[in-house]
Amino acid sequence: MCIWACSKKSNDENLGYKNPKLSVQERVDDLMGRMTLEEKFWQMFMIPGDLSIGKDKLKHGIFGFQISSKGKNDNAAEQIMDYGSTGSAEQMAQDINEIQRYFLEESRLGIPIIPFNEALHGLARDGATAYPQAIALAATWDTTLVGKVAKAITKETKTRGIRQILSPVLNIARDVRWGRTEETYGEDPYLTTQMASAFIGAFEREDVITTPKHFVANVGAGGRDSYPISFNERLLEEVYFPAFKTVFQKTGARSVMTSYNSVDGTPCTSNEWLLSKKLKEEWGFDGFVISDAGATGGANVLHFTAKDYAEATEDAVEAGLDVMFQTNYNHKPLFWEAFENGMVDEKAIDEAVRRILKVKFELGLFENPYVDVEEAAKWNGHKTHRELARTAASKSMVLLQNNDNVLPLEKSMKVALIGYDAKAARLGGYSGPGNDKVSVYDGIINKIGEANVSYAEGVPFKEQSYKVVASDFLSNTKHGKEEVGLQAEYFDNIKLSGEAKVERIDKKIQFGWTLFSPHKDLPYDWFSARWTGKLKAPETGVFNIGIEGNDGYRLYLDDELLIDNWQKQSYNTIVKPFKFQAGKTYDIKLEYFESAGNAKFKMIWDYGVEDMVDEQIGNAVAIAKQSDIAVVVAGIHEGEFQDRALLDLPGHQEALIKAVAKTGKPTVVILVGGSAITMANWKPNVDGIVMSWYSGENGGNGLADILFGDENPAGRLPITFPVDAAQCPLYYNNKPTGRGDNYHNLTGQPLFPFGFGLSYTTFEYSNLEFSKNNIATSETVQVSCMVKNTGEIDGDEVIQLYIRDELASVVRPIKELKGFQRISLKAGEQKQVTFQIGPEELSMLDKDLKRVVESGDFRIMIGASSKDIRLRGKLHVN
Repeated sequence: MCIWACSKKSNDENLGYKNPKLSVQERVDDLMGRMTLEEKFWQMFMIPGDLSIGKDKLKHGIFGFQISSKGKNDNAAEQIMDYGSTGSAEQMAQDINEIQRYFLEESRLGIPIIPFNEALHGLARDGATAYPQAIALAATWDTTLVGKVAKAITKETKTRGIRQILSPVLNIARDVRWGRTEETYGEDPYLTTQMASAFIGAFEREDVITTPKHFVANVGAGGRDSYPISFNERLLEEVYFPAFKTVFQKTGARSVMTSYNSVDGTPCTSNEWLLSKKLKEEWGFDGFVISDAGATGGANVLHFTAKDYAEATEDAVEAGLDVMFQTNYNHKPLFWEAFENGMVDEKAIDEAVRRILKVKFELGLFENPYVDVEEAAKWNGHKTHRELARTAASKSMVLLQNNDNVLPLEKSMKVALIGYDAKAARLGGYSGPGNDKVSVYDGIINKIGEANVSYAEGVPFKEQSYKVVASDFLSNTKHGKEEVGLQAEYFDNIKLSGEAKVERIDKKIQFGWTLFSPHKDLPYDWFSARWTGKLKAPETGVFNIGIEGNDGYRLYLDDELLIDNWQKQSYNTIVKPFKFQAGKTYDIKLEYFESAGNAKFKMIWDYGVEDMVDEQIGNAVAIAKQSDIAVVVAGIHEGEFQDRALLDLPGHQEALIKAVAKTGKPTVVILVGGSAITMANWKPNVDGIVMSWYSGENGGNGLADILFGDENPAGRLPITFPVDAAQCPLYYNNKPTGRGDNYHNLTGQPLFPFGFGLSYTTFEYSNLEFSKNNIATSETVQVSCMVKNTGEIDGDEVIQLYIRDELASVVRPIKELKGFQRISLKAGEQKQVTFQIGPEELSMLDKDLKRVVESGDFRIMIGASSKDIRLRGKLHVN
């Protein structure tokens, strides 16, 4: 054994790339000269998985794995979304050590992998601490705190052996209808840049690769995810590029993920202007570019700019994509074809592989690939991290309304706590399961005791006007015995003609065929279907039954044509009343055709809905009447591919709030979500409103600290809250209009502006001073003011500095955030706050898109929000 080990070590020393005394570049050159084409391909291929895929399939190496539960789930497409199924941190560390050992000791060249995972607001795995969602971290306006959170996540990530995170999200949330607003740092390029730099810096300093995403601007018209954009270069440079550019050039991010959408007609994943000319050549980015999951083939299956996967691969790699992120090992042949047939330029392949290997050498993976599993067990979910999660939660809370100082609450109060989200403890998108999650209910109980709290679930946060007809009520006898569900026949035409192409049992009618067809043998945009069987009545009564989905359907009950909507026009909800008799079964037939694709389709009824809602609201009202104060916790539904056309509270939550407020008891509403919520229908009826976001595993305690005055709220909005969704997109830093910005039946003003947030105390701003009022274009000036806590309790204030160029050669925004500081002041205390303004803050892009500082006057504004400007002065640039 010793002889083999010594011999192997001696042989390794003869391999230049295994000699740590050589430079990274020399080692890369040496290794590249030894690699086959297939080995190069595998360094450009990343998937979820582990060694259970089969060692024989991995003999050529691989870029890296997103590690999931070992041997528990063979479906890699499911693994990638199955956050939190990996077992303990210690087990993951052991698994990663085992994987690294295989590649280093058993593969031909011994190239280690880069284990990767998601870590947007905590590693998205079992045992890891779940912090407040990214939008909540942005709401702290505290880069020091965000850096501490990132450092803690880094510790939990690196001790497991994970060396790359597919985070953070740097997209600018200018349209709050976008379902992924929660994952961002808000609507402003400057705030996003500062938060991103604090987050990314903590990881990169510890040699954990960050992957800011999605490059670029993956939200389009209507706030819809991954919609095509046609932004001109000025808009990209002024709004969507700055955060990316800064973290690459100044913070050291070494990877980037492309977005699914197209930019000016070319998919981002194969956009040469974006990936090669802008990113790599102009900005000097020397890391590697990865695709979003499955996006490399998007050119042919979504954008229709490539005839097949091979051509899509050729286009992407030659445009500057370095790594293809797929969701399954079995996708390999789709992309290998382009390499095998010589379609991809060898120079492009070598350039990509060099970038990947360079980072693997920089990480020290060839020399130190293994981790101490005990360290993973020690740091994941560490008590100091849990306390940090509580601090971050309380610092992120935004007090939106506090009529008659209803908050903070007295700890002796009898509290009626109402709402599904009071106990749900939702963590938001891209979360792990969290550790011992503390809900709002738990936090309040911990604060004032169970005896002082009465709870009613109220109504769920999801829509409840109708619900899908459950499989319990559907049956068929196709095979001679009664089975659950309806007999389905699918045809490869839109006329239900000929023999069915596919036959099966569908247990319930609830489908989302947005990007796919009902079956692989059917076109996604040219098919029809017929469902037959029995519908059993749950009780006697008249219920509304029908369809929510794409047009083109007919519904029969006992051979009676109940709904005839055999046309293609839109997406509708059509229901008709039908008198049911308890226990009776009815023949049911449902027919549907689709000739355009992008289909959703479900059979619904209102059985039990109205009675249930009345009872739920009644229970909430009853406990409110018996309490000193009512706290209603309400939430929204959003997420990836879950954009919102409407911004009000879904379901019957608004009716719940109004009914509780009508009791006359003081009412406070806690809002759970990651984006703006409209509230014109109920805001005047309530006394207090707190935006608690998705506040992490210890968020209930953090919120209770705010509600009962142990902490003073100082979170500020990183997004604009509109009065109505019709105002969207609405953001503070718009450019001047040609005339006005109002509607004839609504103003252009927000409900709550960017930067807004209240406190339990008050602050006074005074003594605006400039170190000099006239500067040259290359000079810097210090701007200072005094801020005093004029209230009776201690608190934090977020001082915000905005700039406006009063006369420029091109149109400039009405104001732009260029500085902020969160400071703590004791009651009666005052501090001087100083900002530095120089060429970076004053510069702009001229008509030729060259960055310049133009001479003239600049309005300097300091205040408590983008609307609440307390001080202003003028700076002249010569």
